[in-house]
Amino acid sequence: MDHLVYIAASGAQEVMLAQSANSHNLANAATPGFKSDLVNAESRYLLGDGVLSRVYGQQQRQGTDLAAGSLEHTGRELDVAVLGEGWIAIQAPDGGEALTRRGDLRVDEFGQLVNGAGQPIMGEAGPIALPPFSSLTIGSDGTVSIVPLGEQVTAVAALDRIKLVNPPARDIDKGPDGLLRVAGDAELVPAAEVRLAGGTLEASNVNPVAAMVRMIELSRQFEMHVRVMSVAEELDTSSTQLMRLE
Repeated sequence: MDHLVYIAASGAQEVMLAQSANSHNLANAATPGFKSDLVNAESRYLLGDGVLSRVYGQQQRQGTDLAAGSLEHTGRELDVAVLGEGWIAIQAPDGGEALTRRGDLRVDEFGQLVNGAGQPIMGEAGPIALPPFSSLTIGSDGTVSIVPLGEQVTAVAALDRIKLVNPPARDIDKGPDGLLRVAGDAELVPAAEVRLAGGTLEASNVNPVAAMVRMIELSRQFEMHVRVMSVAEELDTSSTQLMRLE
């Protein structure tokens, strides 16, 4: 009877892990540029003499859904969205480079150009830092231009260019910190063909309705595993009672 309990408990645990990944996706349904995690279940036999009849379920992370989200017009000057394929390079907490399509840009208190998550945007020679300015614009090729503070509106100066890259999708993976990187930490090479749309944001590629349906399905699966454990307990109790009658 313990075999049945262990298998049911293993299944319940894996369903909880799948529910955790699904909940994380759903929580980021409104996060600009978010890419959902993919998980899949597979059967694993318990190894050993006499136990090959026992099969456990195991969740396997299948990678990240890199499909583009819908484009939403905001009209905000510092909102940008990558058109088609391509990525914006950002500086990761470890000092390396990572990838994002989150384009809700702003200038922080230190004069750095960052996105809504506070991640520094990379330029041609590192994170983009801006001097005091009266206006800021971002071109379709990523060029960052300002009108210096106190200057005439015609005194436009191009300071830097956002690093836009387009590595092969097969080489991109999401790390434990939730950031997308190129396998092997390969150097990100600027791609001149990548373009930005101003006043626009790319939405998350999470489908909230599908994620909610999946959450209900996983909840029912968990209840099923718990029910199996309850049945195992009832069978064990009945077996004990039969043994006492003998």
